[in-house]
Amino acid sequence: MPELPEVQALVDFLGRRAVGRVVNDVELGSIAVLKTFDPPPDSLVGRPVDGVRRHGKFVDLDVDGTHLVFHLARAGWLRWSDQVPATRIRPGKSPIALRVRLDDGSGFDLTEAGTRKGLAAYVVQDPGGVPGVATLGPDPLAEDFTREAFGELLAGRRTQIKGLLRDQRVLAGVGNAYSDEVLHAARLSPFALAATLRDEQVDTLYAALRRVLTGAVQVASGKPAAELKDAKRAGMAVHGRAGEACPVCGDTVLEVRFADSAMQYCPTCQTGGKPLADRRMSRLLK
Repeated sequence: MPELPEVQALVDFLGRRAVGRVVNDVELGSIAVLKTFDPPPDSLVGRPVDGVRRHGKFVDLDVDGTHLVFHLARAGWLRWSDQVPATRIRPGKSPIALRVRLDDGSGFDLTEAGTRKGLAAYVVQDPGGVPGVATLGPDPLAEDFTREAFGELLAGRRTQIKGLLRDQRVLAGVGNAYSDEVLHAARLSPFALAATLRDEQVDTLYAALRRVLTGAVQVASGKPAAELKDAKRAGMAVHGRAGEACPVCGDTVLEVRFADSAMQYCPTCQTGGKPLADRRMSRLLK
């Protein structure tokens, strides 16, 4: 799933190419991807793209005051074309869920692989009307997101820090991959309870959060959309690297699997050398 750094890179990429262009057409390859009906998608046609911005993991195209907002979910992606094919999309016949054509012949497709569909697009007058945007927590890279503000988010929450970092209502834009990376950089167990962290641990976690995300944004910046997935994978220290050596201490990166996801961590760096229980396997062994 694209997270804050990749989504920011997509926003910057679209900003350089789409702002100032006029929307010529919007095609739907999947009716299910569109979660709104008023205004209709064709209300964007003939109007200029004034700006592109990010809300957490959502991309927001401001089209002359009307907004096309989309979330790529687990298996969605954006595919840019300098010259969009003239052939129109046949609904249900391709992985293309939505296509936007611009007045110079360029444009982009929103695609989604696999059978589990989560890609969502909204056409709204106000991005705040999108349910997922309305409930977002603060952006961890915002200038006003201070160490004190972060501490207030954690205070009193008897929730595992891994889940808290991923909760979009608490913090906008961090998902499974970067929460693994941030916790590794902070040398914290993903199962540590937020409310039990000492002040110095919160200091370290806040610094790691800002450092890891800022570094990932810098790596992704300027890359074409087609290269962002590989750049993300290449930059990971522990996420997606179970069985490999930790780049910090050399210990073997371990994994805990859940029903539909997995997290990776270094036992030496994060858990005092102790492996965490794989809860899915524990249930099977009972």
